[in-house]
Amino acid sequence: MEALKASLREWLELIGLGLEALGVAAILAGTVLAFGRYPLEALRGAGDGDPFARLRRRLGRSILIGLELMIAGDIIRTVVVAPSLPALGALAIVVLLRILLAWTLFLETEGRWPWRSSAEGRRD
Repeated sequence: MEALKASLREWLELIGLGLEALGVAAILAGTVLAFGRYPLEALRGAGDGDPFARLRRRLGRSILIGLELMIAGDIIRTVVVAPSLPALGALAIVVLLRILLAWTLFLETEGRWPWRSSAEGRRD
């Protein structure tokens, strides 16, 4: 039974690390794609609005997706793999900081707070 628990912990540790790596990859891929599209859109004048504003929105969205994946990885690794009070406290602080960062990025990219609908954000 102990061998099964150890094996499960190892798998969950790998899954947590994989989610964190996937979060970093999402941020990197989103950044590369956003900067790759920016010069083309700026030169062609493609799309509506300012190409720089679209670049910032794309960057913000890729960071948001990456943060969500990294938070999931942190939760799995801390709660399932190493559940101790100091580890849970550190996790709470990390998750709180990432949530605050995600909210400010959302506000910056969408022009509204996450809990407000897009119609409410446009009326203000």
